[in-house]
Amino acid sequence: MPKSKRDRPVTLSKTKKKGREHKESIVNSIREAVEKYSSVYVFTFENMRNLKFKEFRDQLKSSSRFFLGSNKVMQVSLGRSVADEIRPGLHKVSKLLLGDSGLCCTNLPNDEVQRLFNEYEEHEFARTGSTVTEKVEFNEGPLDQFTHEMEPLLRKLGMPVRLNKGVVELVSDFVVCEEGKPLSPESAHILRLLGIKMASFRLRLVCRWSPEGFEVYKEGLDDDSDVESS
Repeated sequence: MPKSKRDRPVTLSKTKKKGREHKESIVNSIREAVEKYSSVYVFTFENMRNLKFKEFRDQLKSSSRFFLGSNKVMQVSLGRSVADEIRPGLHKVSKLLLGDSGLCCTNLPNDEVQRLFNEYEEHEFARTGSTVTEKVEFNEGPLDQFTHEMEPLLRKLGMPVRLNKGVVELVSDFVVCEEGKPLSPESAHILRLLGIKMASFRLRLVCRWSPEGFEVYKEGLDDDSDVESS
């Protein structure tokens, strides 16, 4: 009797782990970019949004190249000490690849790069677990911003509501979120329904390297950094 097709194992994912070849490809790409572009910057990011970052990157694709990923791989690419740095001074850049950070290799003038990064900010909806920046609460009474069809969803999200003659009504005061506390999944959903964007996607420059020298932007560093400009 032939074996049923239903008994055959099915592979749910064909994605291979990123191994040595992938890392070597990144290292080579970064080293090529360092040779091609006139300056290398380290930047940090807050509340990363991939689509927004892609839009920012695409605006500069004719003059710049960006790298995100493993800090260790990027450090190896540049060199982590004077002995293994690929160009003089780049080991200082490696020391500042910490936390949520990336590399920008560019031919743009320094003042233009600083302007673009300093002016960039996109307000976004906060995600679950992020720190609340302001208290949001409702007083007892009608909620005219919500339609009657949304009443079951609001109840599911923990809001004490009812329908009163087709109008969503809050039966008691309700705090959506409190400043300084982590945002719950339910609160994050409610803020989206209200259109309240509590997070900001920002990019901050940490340092700049060029064949002429190395510069640190103090506002982008942690207090315990010991890297100096030269």
